[in-house]
Amino acid sequence: MPKGSPERTAARKEEIINACEKLYQTMSFKDITLKEIGSETSFSRPTIYNYFQTREEIFLALFEREYVRWNEELQRILLDNTSLTKEQIADKLATSLANRGQLLKLLAMNNYDMEANSRPELLTSFKVAYGNSMKAVRGILSKFCPEKSAQEIQSIIYVFFPFMFGIYPYTSVTQKQREAMTAANADFVYQSVYEITDNCLRKLL
Repeated sequence: MPKGSPERTAARKEEIINACEKLYQTMSFKDITLKEIGSETSFSRPTIYNYFQTREEIFLALFEREYVRWNEELQRILLDNTSLTKEQIADKLATSLANRGQLLKLLAMNNYDMEANSRPELLTSFKVAYGNSMKAVRGILSKFCPEKSAQEIQSIIYVFFPFMFGIYPYTSVTQKQREAMTAANADFVYQSVYEITDNCLRKLL
């Protein structure tokens, strides 16, 4: 780790993560290199290695940041409401994910490679943010669905969180994919992130 103040280190990391996020808006993971990321920062590419050893570590940091941001929305749902119906729970959780397109896109990636090519301490930090999301959703369900047992809530979580991995592919369809679906006569109903998430949660609850 380079010498310098914690604030400088945090700022450098944030700049690298922001550069990765910017590129990811128009490029695929496989096309984004450390060289590409370095070209979007204000310092030389070798400096990146002082903070991240692989591009997977940078993506994992971006992934972690997206979970942290989602966690803030989940905490607002938990703390700003005294009671919610099941329909309202579904609505608020679906809305929170509709605001987190970057998180859903990252969930659709090959997370095995991302995690395998990251140092243990960075992976642990990511898992803390991920675990906090599960705790927050569990807290929402426990507070607003008191009739459900801990086992029932856990079952909902173990269905909903894996479901999230498929939201982006089902809702972000390219024109080429649309044309292929039409040519294949596939009976596919296009839905938004909100619609597919709200529908799932209403069934689970």
